[in-house]
Amino acid sequence: MAVAQALRALLAEGRFQDALERYRELGSAPDSRWPDVQLLAATAATRLGDLDRATTLAVEALVQFRTRGDSDGRMRALNLLGAIHWERGRIAEAERCFGEALGLARQLNDSLLLARTSNNLASVAHLQGRSDQAAGLFREALLAYHRLGDRRGTAETYHNLGFAYRQAGEWREAEGATTNAVRHAELVGEPGLLALVLGAKAELSVERNDTALAERELERAVQYAAQAGDAVGRAEVHRVQALNALHRGAWEVALFHAETARTVAVEHDSALLAAECAGIAARAFKAMGKTDEAQDRRERAEAGFRQLGATSLLERLQQDLRN
Repeated sequence: MAVAQALRALLAEGRFQDALERYRELGSAPDSRWPDVQLLAATAATRLGDLDRATTLAVEALVQFRTRGDSDGRMRALNLLGAIHWERGRIAEAERCFGEALGLARQLNDSLLLARTSNNLASVAHLQGRSDQAAGLFREALLAYHRLGDRRGTAETYHNLGFAYRQAGEWREAEGATTNAVRHAELVGEPGLLALVLGAKAELSVERNDTALAERELERAVQYAAQAGDAVGRAEVHRVQALNALHRGAWEVALFHAETARTVAVEHDSALLAAECAGIAARAFKAMGKTDEAQDRRERAEAGFRQLGATSLLERLQQDLRN
């Protein structure tokens, strides 16, 4: 179908807004109700943080795929719905969708979806402290992506792996994974992906107390995020800018970036980002001597981390606020 081909091409180029506009132009035409087209539009909407629209389209596509007995379509729709649930902090639902999609990927011998669902399930397992399970799933995803020559998927998996190593304080491994993520992302050339991985590289520099290097890396991440036109991606860069300012002792700058990112995260229903930014704001307010505001942001962050089952992030926040 020509419409589906056009949408796939736009998504492959990272032109998510253009893809969604192309879908909107269909109006009530029959093509707009074709499940493959709906799922592609849902993917574009997810990338842009329009999760309500993405959910509606993905659910409609899933219903049609199930009615038709289309296991391949059902697998793809479930993986996307899992990603939407993950973003919204509905972790149990996300894990259920990813798990069902992974089962179908193995049944259909679909290497690409096996890689994607393994990567997604690894992120869930890591967030909730199941490190061994996460490591195995990340390895499975990387092997599948390498076999396929899928650099975007490889970059995303290395990015997630770098996050896991960074949280564990395994700096050498984090550096290796983050460097690989940037290398593959540069070969893909998609601005949104580059903003993501460069932001992570900057965050690693912050954690290692090299705020000057982090600042240079963030300058590039800001430029790519602006090119991508991705509000949530730009908010993620704001979050790292807030962390960098916090480490420099620039409390008001840290608060500006944290609150800017938190506002976007709340608007786009991005649960993890909202909780992380509330935690940074709590630390900035505390340093400024604003105890009431610090307590409010702390409670918001703690509630978010508990909802996500992110015990390690919760414990680190509590430790940071004790110091």
